Amino acid sequence: MKAMGNTRRLMALVTGGAALVAALVAPGAHAAPTEIEAGAPGGTPAGGAASRETAGEAAARGFLPGWRLTDTGTDARFRGLDAVSRTTVWVAGSKGTVLRTGDGGRTWRDVSPPGAAELELRDIEAFDGRRAVALAIGEGEASRVLRTDDGGATWTESFRNTDPRAFFNCLTFFDSRHGLAAGDPVDGKFRVLSTADGGRSWRVLPDAGMPAALPGEAGFAASGQCLVSSGPKDVWLTTGGAATARVLHSRDRGLTWTASTSTLPAGDPARGVFAVAFRDRGHGIAVGGDYRADQASPKAAAVTGDGGRTWRQSATPPPAYRSGVAWLPYSRSAALAVGPTGTDLTLDGGRTWRTVDSGSYDTVDCTPDLGCWAAGEQGRVARLGF
Repeated sequence: MKAMGNTRRLMALVTGGAALVAALVAPGAHAAPTEIEAGAPGGTPAGGAASRETAGEAAARGFLPGWRLTDTGTDARFRGLDAVSRTTVWVAGSKGTVLRTGDGGRTWRDVSPPGAAELELRDIEAFDGRRAVALAIGEGEASRVLRTDDGGATWTESFRNTDPRAFFNCLTFFDSRHGLAAGDPVDGKFRVLSTADGGRSWRVLPDAGMPAALPGEAGFAASGQCLVSSGPKDVWLTTGGAATARVLHSRDRGLTWTASTSTLPAGDPARGVFAVAFRDRGHGIAVGGDYRADQASPKAAAVTGDGGRTWRQSATPPPAYRSGVAWLPYSRSAALAVGPTGTDLTLDGGRTWRTVDSGSYDTVDCTPDLGCWAAGEQGRVARLGF
């Protein structure tokens, strides 16, 4: 009977996923790109409150798919986001802020680590509603890893960087025990940490299998998606700042890596690949561009079908810099990309994109039970709704 119940739940999720994608594909189903209210910087609604909405977000409260803002009660900027399910979500951001919801965003609990107000939390990886690992970024001791096992009631610092040359950017986990954290190059190679106990302890991996970094090359701690994994051993690391923007791939949990050149903008410290998402070991999407608001990003997305060995520029990319990307559940072709000037949707695996919302978001995540969430500046956290 248990097997029968599991099968029914799986079929329900698959059917729901197909319905979600069908709704997105339906003619007229997209909210038109909206204008941001006058005087609102970076795509934030005038006034900057998390509960304020753009015209497109208000329209999305009807039958159109779009982001529905939740009231977080804070003005922190959330670049770290991990959606465990439709109802359980963790976000991490500026001023050491960590929030958690267990009711789909109706209420948010402030579970920030004590004494962390000076930390910039840029990534969070959660295993459920009680266990999560957060990454603080910065030079030297500003880069730290914190872990909670009780829903954020208490936190333990499990890693503090003591090398003044190191700067960590992103986290990822293969399962509840094995994970990696990646930082900028030290001694000419990207530095990677490894854990085998769920983030309770960390060690620096040997760099013999890491390709040499290019002059000026580094990572971007913009969305918690500069280091992502798929399956038990595959992981990808994104870069920028050099003459070419690259994606590094490891098939053995970070021991050895290969590097490939992307088609995204490069040649400046503000340009590169900011995020990747893989729906399996082969098929991935990369987004990025130039994060400066006054600079164009005409080639802000690329796709791969061979695990990142080669990348093809999107035929119709997003119109501007994008910092986060996520595949929709149970879809082989639909994905969302977000950035300070809007959200874009692809229905053909990343080859072409169209803008569906103009609200400002930095990161996005979707869950197997059909929940999609986005987070960004001024306390903005939203879920995809109809």
